[in-house]
Amino acid sequence: MSAECIREGRASLGIEFGSTRIKAVLIDESARPIAQGAYDWENRFEDGIWTYSRDDILSGLRGVYADLSRDVDRKYGTAIETLKGIGISAMMHGCIECDEDYSFLSPFRTWRNTITADESEELTKLFDYPIPQRWTISHVLKDIKEHKPYLPLVAHVFTLASYVHFILTGVKEIGIGDASGMFPIDFERKDFSATAAEQFRAAYGMDVLPLFPRVRLAGARCGELTAEGAGLLDASGRLRPGIPFCPPEGDAETGMAATNTVKPLTGNVSAGTSAFATIILSKPLSKAYSAIDIVSTPDGYPGAMAHSNNCTGDYDAWIGMFSEVLSMMGMPVSKGRLYDTLLRSVFDGEKDCGGVLSYSFISGEHIVGLEKGVPMVLRDPEKPLRIADFMRSLLYSSLSSMRIGLDILSKEEGVKAELLIGHGGFFKTSDVGLHILSSATGVKSAVMSTAGEGGAWGAALLASYIGSDMPFSDYLAMIFKDATLEVSEPGSDDVEGYGRYLEKFTKGLAIERIATEVL
Repeated sequence: MSAECIREGRASLGIEFGSTRIKAVLIDESARPIAQGAYDWENRFEDGIWTYSRDDILSGLRGVYADLSRDVDRKYGTAIETLKGIGISAMMHGCIECDEDYSFLSPFRTWRNTITADESEELTKLFDYPIPQRWTISHVLKDIKEHKPYLPLVAHVFTLASYVHFILTGVKEIGIGDASGMFPIDFERKDFSATAAEQFRAAYGMDVLPLFPRVRLAGARCGELTAEGAGLLDASGRLRPGIPFCPPEGDAETGMAATNTVKPLTGNVSAGTSAFATIILSKPLSKAYSAIDIVSTPDGYPGAMAHSNNCTGDYDAWIGMFSEVLSMMGMPVSKGRLYDTLLRSVFDGEKDCGGVLSYSFISGEHIVGLEKGVPMVLRDPEKPLRIADFMRSLLYSSLSSMRIGLDILSKEEGVKAELLIGHGGFFKTSDVGLHILSSATGVKSAVMSTAGEGGAWGAALLASYIGSDMPFSDYLAMIFKDATLEVSEPGSDDVEGYGRYLEKFTKGLAIERIATEVL
């Protein structure tokens, strides 16, 4: 049946550009994943900027589709010639500035950059709306204030997802969720805020809205695959142009789709290179908080996001070092076994990490006011150093900045989800990831059986939704009606232990700030 679905063009494709991996997922008409592709890539730190080049983007696009095509051929002995729809997703925020001919005028600045603290604060006050450092408009304002010579030539401003969508379709459009990482959204009009645009023009003399892509909602048909786009995707020449595209979305929104969390007070946590918790709002927040993003569901409803730049990067580095030690000893262990063994050791450790305190800041962290980061481990010299406590500390640290943001929502606004659905690499060893998440948030946590498919699957769901007259929340409810959950209830001892850890973590941020001046 899957081979027939592919040959007859009834499958939908989602491609997501993550921070370290680009992933493609092909689904059938029942939204079941039937083929996958992956391509590893990595950002670079060049001239003080976290970035990927245009060549990186194009190579990644070709590479992930080629890997998907190999999987289709291996499983079904056929090739993709056409599709029901394609959806593009990517890490939210950041800034790509192009001239009239769509050539890059400046390096692509990713979400990971923490170089716009002053601009973030200035714009939050101007709009009375939270504008994080990662947002596109923060980077545009930085260019204005620094009088960048290329600024008069800027004709187009994109996010990564909307740029990839453009090079495949020739259409300059964006999903409302990804748009909510560019500029404030008017949720009544479901478009960029005209009021904020006028405030920005009056303050800085630039009309930014003509530079941005057109905002679209889930279900819209946003162009078709061009002949040039088909050639870019598929070097074999089998893929035909004319395939419809859904609005390009950010990873937060494809995460909402992939976890069925688009209704008020539903929530999800995406944890991998970064960690962010999103809770869909039932009413607006009472005021703007610099640590909380206001984002949109793909169908245009507001959510509150606590976003931290750092999550698994530091413990990945530690596990990589342990792997190197084992190899030096002539005892190499597979990556999967090493991760599972070390991560599951946390169940044998102290609830508060036994005097070990970790800081996972590979880059800066907006929530706690760090422009740059230094990974760091402290420990109580009077207590034994045990691997279980060490690993639990690394995992706790991965979620601690996010938890600080969630505390603002719960304590100041009374916003708290009853269930958090986890997805991303943090939950690959699902029992550990769920245990740490429920301990760190005090909220029942779960992963779905489809969690491993991630945002690329969410992008494929959005592609399959093109042209539907069913409300998006109803469509997802239909898709997820038989979904199975693995659940973790927060234990009182674990929650109390994490509370003691977080208290030390918060006090120790003063040490982290000093460390950034040393290294």
